[in-house]
Amino acid sequence: MTDDNTHNDAIRRNPLLEAAREEMVKFERKENEFRKKDREERAAELHLPLNEIKIH
Repeated sequence: MTDDNTHNDAIRRNPLLEAAREEMVKFERKENEFRKKDREERAAELHLPLNEIKIH
């Protein structure tokens, strides 16, 4: 496990890699928000209850 911790510490100390990681986190957050909004819009367009779908 020491090798993993050492590797993670090295990545955290590298400002360029840290900046890239932060940008990726921002991108993923925006992408998730976009997908959620898109799902809601498509459900509304098709008159589907997004949260009320039940499987019996």
